[in-house]
Amino acid sequence: MAKKSKIVKEMKRQKLVAEYADRRRALKAEGDYMALQKLPRDSSPTRQKNRCAVSGRPRGYLSKFQVSRIIFRELALKGQIPGITKSSW
Repeated sequence: MAKKSKIVKEMKRQKLVAEYADRRRALKAEGDYMALQKLPRDSSPTRQKNRCAVSGRPRGYLSKFQVSRIIFRELALKGQIPGITKSSW
């Protein structure tokens, strides 16, 4: 489980990105890079980090399912992810 502070910080970043998205798009279209630099750093979408929706783990993230590899395996073995079965040959 990730630290609560890291999870909260990432959620704050997501809100900032959504809040400044239109303003950022307009400034880029105008080519006004000086005004773009004055926006908060965390409002840039490239500063976001993918995190597991269940545990908050930043590594081993599977974007299709939005969970980490560990949680994915647990859910798949319990049969809670439709269409996923353990392979055997």
